[in-house]
Amino acid sequence: MAATDPLLAFEQAPAAALVRLGSRIRLARLRRQLRQEDLAAKIGRTRATVIAIEQGASGTEIGAYVSALWALGLLQELELVADPGLDRDGQALSFSVSDKRVRVRKPLNNNF
Repeated sequence: MAATDPLLAFEQAPAAALVRLGSRIRLARLRRQLRQEDLAAKIGRTRATVIAIEQGASGTEIGAYVSALWALGLLQELELVADPGLDRDGQALSFSVSDKRVRVRKPLNNNF
């Protein structure tokens, strides 16, 4: 398959985003000098879950990622994800005149 195949890009983009998030969580953990066991205890998960988070495993539940961000003091940055105020495309579409429903006027029938 070519690298420009839309289906391939659809499959790879989320996986790459999770890998980047996992590596950032790992870096934040290391900067705080926490072991994987320490982070696991803080979020009430196993060390294996922390390893999966740091690897960006797509099968790991989103709650585990959010818990890790909370334990590392990074939860406030999550508030920016899908913020309607930052969604320029969505805002443009909501104000688009071409997509508004227009009522078709029926001709008046004055035959009583």
